This record gives sequence, structure tokens and C-alpha cells, in this order.
Amino acid sequence: MPNQELTIEDLNQQIRCVSHEIRNHLSICDMYSQIIKRNLEKEGINNKSIENALDCIQKSIQIIGTNLLDLKSLNQTTPQIIDFKRVITRGIELSKAYIIDKEIEFEVFIKNSANIYIDENRFLACLVNILKNGIESIETRGKIEVLAEIKDHIGIIKLSNNGKIIPKEKQEQIFNQGYTTKKTGCGIGLALCKNFLENSGAKLTLTQSTKAKTTFEIRVPIAN
Repeated sequence: MPNQELTIEDLNQQIRCVSHEIRNHLSICDMYSQIIKRNLEKEGINNKSIENALDCIQKSIQIIGTNLLDLKSLNQTTPQIIDFKRVITRGIELSKAYIIDKEIEFEVFIKNSANIYIDENRFLACLVNILKNGIESIETRGKIEVLAEIKDHIGIIKLSNNGKIIPKEKQEQIFNQGYTTKKTGCGIGLALCKNFLENSGAKLTLTQSTKAKTTFEIRVPIAN
């Protein structure tokens, strides 16, 4: 009976094939998003809601594309200079797509801004992942708070929700790969976020989870 074990080269080949097929379909989604935009302009239709949705779709496509590149090299990043306030605002816009059949209020206060040096798509993916978790923790009605500021050359982002609390005995485990509090979760989102941020010189922590609120904090150095 032939050896059925996959070699590293076999695995890499499968990854390349799957990534190629996914990227083909992402290209189709991106192309039709652009076609819809052009047709709206051609017809003179001005709908901010549709335009925002299309922008979010295209940005999500970029983020997925970045994650596909990660399959080829888990350490591959493309850091660039980005505006602290702008990237947070974009992350909030993308995360709002997950509000379905819920009444969730976003309270946002970004005190000031500066440039940070980090991979924009992967940083956005972290913001969206944490905000999405917060939205999913709220059953029907609640609030998401985003407070951010530059202080002592550090960009500080506090992402809070008033959904289900994370039990105290489980709070130290939430960044472990494979650990999840969701029935359909796979337990890799927060682990990947923490790993990426730490490799980028940033930091992700859970600062509190009480009946009042659950808060995650990101601290990222500003660019010199």
C-alpha cells in the first residue's frame, strides 16, 4: 500500500492551488463591485449606503487576499505608514456589516491621531475580528465603544462591548489557539491577532470583562 502521508511540498502545492482558486473568485467579486460603481455613476444614482457597502466589500477582498498570502508565509507582512484615526474608522465601518437583526449603538471617540507603521490589511483584520466578537456577544441590543488616543508616543485603542462576559477562570485562555467561547468558533481569531500585533511591536490585552463591559486594548507605537 503506497504511503499516504503528505510531504511539506505536497502541502505547499495544495495551498498554492486552493489560494489560486480563491483569489480568482475574489477577483470576480472585485470586478463586479467596480462594475456596479460605474453603473451607478453612469445612471446618476447617488446612494451613500450602497457606495459604503461596495467600499467595504472591496476592502474585505483586500484583507482576504492578504490572509491568503499568509498561507504561503506565516511571517509575511507589508508594513506601511498609515494614519491611526483613519484605519480605526475604516475598521469600524467594516465591522458594522456584522450587525444583523440587532440594535447596536456605536460610541466612538478618537481624541487625536498620528502615523503608525504596520501592515494595514492585517491590522484592519484584527480590529474587525475584535469588534465582530463584541457584536456577536450581544444578544439583541447593546453598545460597542471605541476609544482611542495617542499618548506618550503610543496609539491606544480600547474596544468595549456590553455583551456576555468572559468568565474570570477563562480569561487567560482566550488568546490560546483553539480556544473559543462560541459554539461555531474555531478559536484562532484572537490568537492570530495577538501573534501578529506582538510581531509588529504592538500589544493586545483583555483589560476587563464584567457585567458592565468587556474591554480589549491594543497598544501600537507611533512611527518615528
